[in-house]
Amino acid sequence: MNFSSGNPASAPDTAELVARRAVGYSLEAPFYTSQEVYDLDLEVIFGRHWLFACTEAELAEPGDYVTLDIGRQSIIIVRDDDESIRALRNVCRHRGSRILEDPCGSVGNLVCPYHQWTYRTDGSLIHAEGQDPALDRKQFGLKPVSVRTVAGLVMVCLSDEPPTDIDEVAAVIEPYLAPYRLQDAKVAYQSDLIEEGNWKLVMENNRECQHCDAGHPELLTAYFPVGLYAEGDYPPRMRTVLERYQAAEARLHSACAATGMPIGTHRELDGRPTGYQITHLPLDGAGISFGEAGGQVSRKLIGEISAPEFGDMSLHMQPNSWFHLLSDHAVVFRAVPIAPDKTLVRTTWLVHADAVEGVDYDVDALTAVWRATNDQDRVFVEKCQRGASDPGYEPGPLAGVEGDVEAFENWYIERLREHLGITGVHQGQLAQFSGQ
Repeated sequence: MNFSSGNPASAPDTAELVARRAVGYSLEAPFYTSQEVYDLDLEVIFGRHWLFACTEAELAEPGDYVTLDIGRQSIIIVRDDDESIRALRNVCRHRGSRILEDPCGSVGNLVCPYHQWTYRTDGSLIHAEGQDPALDRKQFGLKPVSVRTVAGLVMVCLSDEPPTDIDEVAAVIEPYLAPYRLQDAKVAYQSDLIEEGNWKLVMENNRECQHCDAGHPELLTAYFPVGLYAEGDYPPRMRTVLERYQAAEARLHSACAATGMPIGTHRELDGRPTGYQITHLPLDGAGISFGEAGGQVSRKLIGEISAPEFGDMSLHMQPNSWFHLLSDHAVVFRAVPIAPDKTLVRTTWLVHADAVEGVDYDVDALTAVWRATNDQDRVFVEKCQRGASDPGYEPGPLAGVEGDVEAFENWYIERLREHLGITGVHQGQLAQFSGQ
């Protein structure tokens, strides 16, 4: 394959980059480094698609809120007095001041700090000091943002015309997630991590585990590393691991059948606006959770789950989230771009609402594996960002076990091609996994 050099003076424009993207290869450097591409990502990817914002557990009571900043846009996600979830523009209708600055909190009403215009949690204006009494307050409520929940996950879309396929996706994944009762869970811990890398590198790193064998020793005490190899291509040293995996998978299928839980993988990571994948994976060792050797980390099982050895319900959603649901807790991840080379990754650990810290779970033990894994991934992403910024960088061929990376890049390029009105197939796109 021939790619342009990393010299900015010779860099093609964004439309040309999108049109010539070579399937089966990592993206060209400007996709990870260019301010122009980053601005387009904010407009097209984060401005027009469903984004995971938070869990309902973070909005447990009326008045609880979370703010989400996407580029210059800010959203308030709040539980109103009627227990509904609302998403509102964080912009006062008087003279435009930001209303809430904190990432989360609880309010009675939404009060602008500038001139004290006051809004109910449903966004309606109830106080505007000094205004003409004839002012029609109904015309000056906070602007709504599209929002919906999917089995306790709160999704928002900044577009006036959000993708309608969210209903089809929700119909597939909700039966898998429903028994975990995430809407009734409790936040046990939450952490924010700034990764010095483009948001796409964060997502690509998440979408494969080829690096896990050497890179995530804590995670592999519970995770089977069979995904590192193409089917039927297991080296001799992996045969006993594969046999252990197959036995654990059979036990998981039996447990699902006994409880009426759906089983099997649904994978539509590209080819639709709301790309997703959901799959139920067995865990190694005790097969229960992310404790030592797959052990349990919370004594109280989450939701309606009754079998401790219940593996990992893994969900990926494009463009910015991934989730792991275990029998005793759940871990949810949200990535938000904050610069071309900087991404905020928020991780939230959920437990049963009645689980008591220090009695049913210990925060350090609950979070140990993913705190270590997140920090290790941060280093990998930052190395890739430095590499993509180097004039010596050139896209390399993706391996077969990196199929989810390929699907993510396919989805991303599909979205940009549709926005830019690019049709047809570039010759370079025909080189999928050819090594040409």
